[in-house]
Amino acid sequence: MQTNLSYILLFCCIFFARTGFSQEKKTSKDVISSEKEIDSVFSKKDTILNAKNNSLFLKEKDTTTTDSIKPKETVEDIITHIAKDYTIQNAKERTVTLYNEANITYTDIDLKAGIIIVDYKKNTLFAKGIIDSTGYVQRPVFKQGNQESEQDSMIYNFKSKRAIIYGLKTKQGEMFTYGTKTKRVNDSTVYVRKIRFTTSEKKIPDYYIGTDKAKLVPGKKIIVGFSNLVLADVPTPLVIPFAYFPITETSVSGFLFPTFDTGSSPRGIGLQNGGYYFAINDYVDLAIQGDAWSNGSWGARMNSNYKKRYRFSGSFSLNFENIINGIRGFDDFSRANNFNIRWSHSQDSKASPNSRFSASVNLGSSRFFRESLNQFNISQSQTNTFNSSVNYSKKFVGTPFNMNVAATHQQNTNTGVITMTLPSLNLTMDRLFPFAGKGGIQKTPIQKMGFNYNMQGQYLINTTDDDFFTSRMFETARSGIQHSTSTSTNIKAFKYFTLSPSANYEEIWHFDFIDQNYDPAENVVVTDTLRGFKTYREYNASVSLSTTVYGRFEFKKGRLKAIRHTFRPTVSYNYRPDFRERYVRQVQQSADASDLREYTIFDQGIFGGPSAGLSNSVGITLNNVLEAKLAPKDPDSDEEDEKITLLNNLNFNSSYNFAADSLRWSPVTMSAGTRLLKDKLAINFNGSLDPYQVNERGIRINKFNPNILRLTRANLTANYSITSKDLEKNKKDKKEDKNSNGNQDVGDIIGADINPTDQFGQRKNINTAPEDQNKEAQLYRAKVPWTINLAYSANYTNNGVDPGEIGVHSLMFSGNLELSPKWKLGYSSGYDIKNGGFTFSRFNFSRDLDSWQFNFNWVPFGAQSSYTFFIGIKSSVLSDLKWDKVRPPDRRLF
Repeated sequence: MQTNLSYILLFCCIFFARTGFSQEKKTSKDVISSEKEIDSVFSKKDTILNAKNNSLFLKEKDTTTTDSIKPKETVEDIITHIAKDYTIQNAKERTVTLYNEANITYTDIDLKAGIIIVDYKKNTLFAKGIIDSTGYVQRPVFKQGNQESEQDSMIYNFKSKRAIIYGLKTKQGEMFTYGTKTKRVNDSTVYVRKIRFTTSEKKIPDYYIGTDKAKLVPGKKIIVGFSNLVLADVPTPLVIPFAYFPITETSVSGFLFPTFDTGSSPRGIGLQNGGYYFAINDYVDLAIQGDAWSNGSWGARMNSNYKKRYRFSGSFSLNFENIINGIRGFDDFSRANNFNIRWSHSQDSKASPNSRFSASVNLGSSRFFRESLNQFNISQSQTNTFNSSVNYSKKFVGTPFNMNVAATHQQNTNTGVITMTLPSLNLTMDRLFPFAGKGGIQKTPIQKMGFNYNMQGQYLINTTDDDFFTSRMFETARSGIQHSTSTSTNIKAFKYFTLSPSANYEEIWHFDFIDQNYDPAENVVVTDTLRGFKTYREYNASVSLSTTVYGRFEFKKGRLKAIRHTFRPTVSYNYRPDFRERYVRQVQQSADASDLREYTIFDQGIFGGPSAGLSNSVGITLNNVLEAKLAPKDPDSDEEDEKITLLNNLNFNSSYNFAADSLRWSPVTMSAGTRLLKDKLAINFNGSLDPYQVNERGIRINKFNPNILRLTRANLTANYSITSKDLEKNKKDKKEDKNSNGNQDVGDIIGADINPTDQFGQRKNINTAPEDQNKEAQLYRAKVPWTINLAYSANYTNNGVDPGEIGVHSLMFSGNLELSPKWKLGYSSGYDIKNGGFTFSRFNFSRDLDSWQFNFNWVPFGAQSSYTFFIGIKSSVLSDLKWDKVRPPDRRLF
């Protein structure tokens, strides 16, 4: 983290040079001419008070013999004035003196001050503050249009609209300007002596850039001469010969100067993020940037944002990097080309109520975030999937039909496998009740009978990272359309039961199919993909019988009054013929002519082949819920009984297939979940129980287990979150803490996520109230808000041959700690109990320095071991006044 003075001076010069080019093109010659202009203005004698000596105040000599035009009055409008204490009018001298909370309005001018003196003879007004026991107060506040300034005193001329101001304080955008002596030439030009620029809102600013002379064009620019950076009133050796501050409120095209990389990576010395910003119009912009390193590595980026109010908004980015490691000709030399494309688009809900278009695209090279030299994103490097979707949906008004067209993309960054649908079309029909009575009445089973329809078409591409964006990615593409329709109704049976029959029909269209042949020369089965239209159909029917049973267990002692058990059993019957048999073909798979294998031409189709085997099965589902009722702690209180949930669910599911020749029982699946400790601890469990044994190869055989059921799979997860507020004893204490000075509701703050790549250190999901911006820490019995999130996960597998083993057994923890109102610490880590070691860990430190921000993000160990250090100005106007240091993780190519 060490740097030398020459580097800082060079950086500062580049910063101010960048400031000059980011909004408008300005040369040093223009700035020097402005400095001469400032000197000439201040070298002239102040002529605001004396109209005779001011050439701007003299009337032009009439070249005609007579002038029939009446001279224009100097005072163009009524001057309205009020004062709290007194108003003195001097008719002889033509002056008006206002004292204490004086206020004058004239055209678009509004002036407030302690003392105001209006001189109608000289066409001027003089304003200053007053001195009382608290000091110099009621300083003049001058407003004209949308411009406002505060000063120690001022003189303003109505006729020329010129002014001399002492002790100026004004704000242009995010920039505060303090000047000792100011001359306002007209509405668009102001010259200032002994000026300070800062974005700090404090009375005594944290820092400022001081200069002897400056020219200010309100709302456009500030040009200054020789300047010096001052921190906490201590001058620093950072000086520049001139500076140009753009303060336009609209975006303007300009250069983006690069930052230096002093060799923190094995690519050597480099320049990053240099380029040009195009302010195309009010709706869209474009930034093109590039990187270059001394070993030949380079990168290019394009970023664009667009927005149209009440219509849509979005952003697009394209990144490409050519990364070189090592030296050409040596064994460790390697090269990689990585890219990443991102697109986000959202439509305003007011734009079209019956149709919507949205996009969320993230695709590119699988190793982009692991190897990138500029995209230091820890979160992205830890994910192993990229997902994208582009959707258009439409509701056809007046019809029951809805349409959705989507293009999707899923990419596994570990295996490099990519799956895409280009596109996927889904047409659905809302459920119709054609036999319903008048007004939609549905009383009888026939009236309750409903029909629906769904059509899904897909063009599916399965490829790899190497074949992406090549012609080979289309060679294995599959396409097809699936039509499905169903009908169902329900009947009340035996008063307490509900009988629900249903029927389903499905038709599959494939536009490609396979043909398999044996190749005796290679002794392999060759599969050919043929193009053509093939189709098959399926149908099934089912009926289910369900009811709900309530059980109540009451208690006479203690607070526990009762436990209620809700039991929902369901028995279903399903019948489906064997549709595969009529499409089965045989192919020889070895030199033995009798060694045959069955297949269908639809086996590799997008929707698979026909269902195999006759299904004539009965399914059993058991759902359970346990609830309790607790009496109030105080029996004499008027509080109601408290209801709590003991088990959110306890479910069992299995089936028995009468048509199967063996293994008729399917495995029993179970799941359970509950929430404890005032809903802060969530526990979920699921597993699978097999009634059959397995042979020495792990294959199920038609023989029951001695212990009836064998646990084959189990998974347990638990999540618990606690904050410092949860430890407060009662609601009264919470109310007192909320209303006390120096304390605030920190429920949102300590749970905020600090983005390690956000150089401005802004925390997400925080709405900081104005009174909290300058909050002070308590030094005696100060509270330290904190939060802890714990997550436990474990799974168990048993194949019936080898002893069962625990696959995952880990404890994860994360949280935030507010050491002081402006010191924040965030952390996330975990411990692998099975393998005995810490998982990926990250620590975030943040310090709010009012107008400055400090961030330090650290990954202490592992493949992503790295850190980022940043300290800089919060304001976007001077965002380049910063110092950051990055030690990226090892970017060796894989």
